Order: sequence, then C-alpha cells, then structure tokens
Amino acid sequence: MEFHGLGWLAGLFGSAFVSATILPGNSEAALLALLHFQPQSAVVAVLVATLGNVLGGLTTVWMGRRLPVAPEGRAVNLARRFGPVSLLLSWLPLVGDALCGVAGWLRWPLSPVVLWITLGKALRYALLAALSLHYF
Repeated sequence: MEFHGLGWLAGLFGSAFVSATILPGNSEAALLALLHFQPQSAVVAVLVATLGNVLGGLTTVWMGRRLPVAPEGRAVNLARRFGPVSLLLSWLPLVGDALCGVAGWLRWPLSPVVLWITLGKALRYALLAALSLHYF
C-alpha cells in the first residue's frame, strides 16, 4: 500500500478528533496503520493524532460548559478531587470524555485544561508509537 502523506494524516487527524468526542473512534488503529506503512513518519503522526485528539477533547469541554444540570458519577468525583490534573486521564475510553465534559461544566480555566489534556493524550500516542515501532 502506498503512502499518500496528507491523506493518511488527514484521516488520522479526523479519527483522533472523533475519538475524543462522545462519538466512537479508532485513532489508535489509524496511528498504528500509518506507522506500519510509514514508520519514518512517527513524530509527525504523533503530533497530528495529538492535535486532533486535543481539539476533540476541547470540543467536549465546550459541550460540558453547556450542560443544564450538574453531572454525577466517578468522573465528577475524580475531577473535584484532583482538579485539572485529572485530565491526564482524558485519553481513557468513556472516563476521558466524561472528565472533559466535567472540566467544562466546572468552568476550569482554559490554560490548565489544555495543558493537562495535551500532556495526557501526547504521552499515550507517543507510548503507542514507541511500542509499535519497537515490537512490530
């Protein structure tokens, strides 16, 4: 299969964006597929996946700011206990989406929200890429 640079990266970005919203996505599979065919693109791929995933997470934060009622559950308790640092876990399925929504509902300042979401998501993609390149 031939690598079509921007097409693969656009697909990766879109998959990462959707994966970070309340919609299901498959950004890990998209990243692994890209790395399989173009391992030399690892740094760019991790950056593109991180950007898409962060923007998707921030979309969920924005949606959380519009919640008419207080959310309940473990994500709320975790967010209240650890504050914006809890967003390091924003990459986790379901819990991560809930944490981003709660961050919006709690109206946390944007700077720490962006910082912790970005750090958590970047570390996840970097680790996945490193493992992929090392073991596959």
